[in-house]
Amino acid sequence: MKTFEFVSYLQNLGVKLWIDKGQLGCHAPKGVITPEMRQDMVERKTEIIEFLRKAHTTQESLATTIKQIPRDGKLLLSFAQERLWFLKQLFPDNSSYNQPIALNLKGPLNVVALEQSLKEIIQRHETLRTSFPEINGQPVQIVDPVMELPLTVVDLQSGDSTYQQSEKVKKLVRQEAMATFDIANSPVLRVTLLQLESEHHVLLINMHHIISDGWSLGILVRELSTLYEAFAQGKPSALPELPIQYADFASWQREWLTGEVLEKQLNYWKKQLSGISPILDIPTDYPRPTEPTFKGGMEYFQLDSNLTQKLRQLSQESGSTLFMTLLTAFFVLLSRYSGQSDLVVGSPIANRNRREIEPLIGMFVNTLVLRANLSDNPTFRKLLERVRKTTLDAYNYQDLPFEKLLEELQTERNLSHNALVQVMFALQNNKMEAWNLPGLRVSEMEFDFDFTRFDLEVHCWEVSSGIEAYCVYSTDIFEPETIARMMGHFQNLLEAVVANPEQKVLQLPLMKPSELHQILVEWNNTKTDYPRDKCIHQLFEEQVEKTPDAVAVVFEQQSLTYSQLNTKANQLAHYLQKLGVAPETLVGICVERSVEMVVGLLAILKAGGAYVPLDPNYPSERLAYMLSDAGVSVLLTQ
Repeated sequence: MKTFEFVSYLQNLGVKLWIDKGQLGCHAPKGVITPEMRQDMVERKTEIIEFLRKAHTTQESLATTIKQIPRDGKLLLSFAQERLWFLKQLFPDNSSYNQPIALNLKGPLNVVALEQSLKEIIQRHETLRTSFPEINGQPVQIVDPVMELPLTVVDLQSGDSTYQQSEKVKKLVRQEAMATFDIANSPVLRVTLLQLESEHHVLLINMHHIISDGWSLGILVRELSTLYEAFAQGKPSALPELPIQYADFASWQREWLTGEVLEKQLNYWKKQLSGISPILDIPTDYPRPTEPTFKGGMEYFQLDSNLTQKLRQLSQESGSTLFMTLLTAFFVLLSRYSGQSDLVVGSPIANRNRREIEPLIGMFVNTLVLRANLSDNPTFRKLLERVRKTTLDAYNYQDLPFEKLLEELQTERNLSHNALVQVMFALQNNKMEAWNLPGLRVSEMEFDFDFTRFDLEVHCWEVSSGIEAYCVYSTDIFEPETIARMMGHFQNLLEAVVANPEQKVLQLPLMKPSELHQILVEWNNTKTDYPRDKCIHQLFEEQVEKTPDAVAVVFEQQSLTYSQLNTKANQLAHYLQKLGVAPETLVGICVERSVEMVVGLLAILKAGGAYVPLDPNYPSERLAYMLSDAGVSVLLTQ
């Protein structure tokens, strides 16, 4: 593995590397670095330091320092914000881009310190005081110099039972999570405190994605914990002043991402995505609506520690990350479901690759479009090598915003589906930092929201017992049973992969033996005893007597009931008999699949004849030979 690949590998695991006084600094989440990786880092120490120095020099040469800009003019949105603003105009009632948090607080809560902490955070981060109106047809950022956001307190202390109170809390939490924001007017943030008992509260915080992302929630955890501890003790804030704000980054991004920098990024992505299908055609339970409702469901699943350890081992042997291995298996799953051998999956990346923006709350996350080609049916290990290279290359070109990529590729837009990426996959290497509010026991409430942004989103994260995961899916097009089965197939694939990574991907088993037995044996056990003294058209006529108004045949937009089908078949049968069709007479039928084909088959049988099927797609010479050879005297055709 090359040095830049090794460093990218470590960064994807959440490992931070830096140079301090000529020495290599390293910080990694607990349990991420194995003894083998540590030894590799020691052996590569000199190479890594040199690589980091060159990378820093290159970044400084390509990117000027982000500077503060005046606040007296129109502040443009970042590319990511612009896309979210556009989606808000298309779907104003869509709450799928809300970012709600619900915290259970048990213990003596200092409400004054909590409110003071929230006000300080809002004052520290301009984005929390920003609105996004449209001026002269263009969205702009308007930053309020000071914003008072009173802490709304809802008193739920009453004579209700514990169950009744719990149901009220669930209802209020859900209402808050689903309530939309008017992003043209600040605040694009709401905070509510539910008081259940004197020492039991629930804190609800909700922000629109246009001002925040997943990394930002981690910043919120740290700052609220630090400030609450200080203010509860009557001490001032110890947080350092922020060097820049989000609006400064947005201005810098638009200025920097031009000319040679933009051309280099675009050239890579245009080449990488050339010829790709913009639609991943996974079979659905329902037709895709012309306009999505964004209603979603959630399916949880878990990979045990044994399977997870085998996946880690396979990743290390292949010089890959656990994310790359899981993603490769996911590509195989989607390919098998869709029948497409060349496909893309989206994956979120924090995109915090500059030190100045690491402490900012704001919308920085970017979507990487990762492509895999399985057309030559490679082994899993070979496909993993390809996905590893694709992923590492994408990390090196992660600065091009997904929104800008869509614009430059001129991807066709359709309200029925997301442009270019309909499926997302992510692995979190470490969970969000724990809340630390002195004197309080804090726990996050887990609740499901019935909304989604994509057809499918699979999110995984590592835990001590293995890997926990959930799949968010669109209920517009999928049934829960379908997703549960699909995620079961994903786990079956992973089991097969670690057992034999040299297996060809199209031969990897999706199903367990019990499922195969059900499909191949149980569902095929369709033997039924029919009356031996009656013909098929006679049995059909009995069914006509029983259910004359039931639908008998459907083709595209056309359908016939049993009575209608029988009438049409009888009319044609009488006509055939006039033409001389009698028992033992061979009648040719040469028509496309249609309702008329069924009418014709029944009519021939009713007239007493036997039908000779002729494919209209055959060459005329072949059809002529078949008619002559069979001695067909009557032919039905279109």
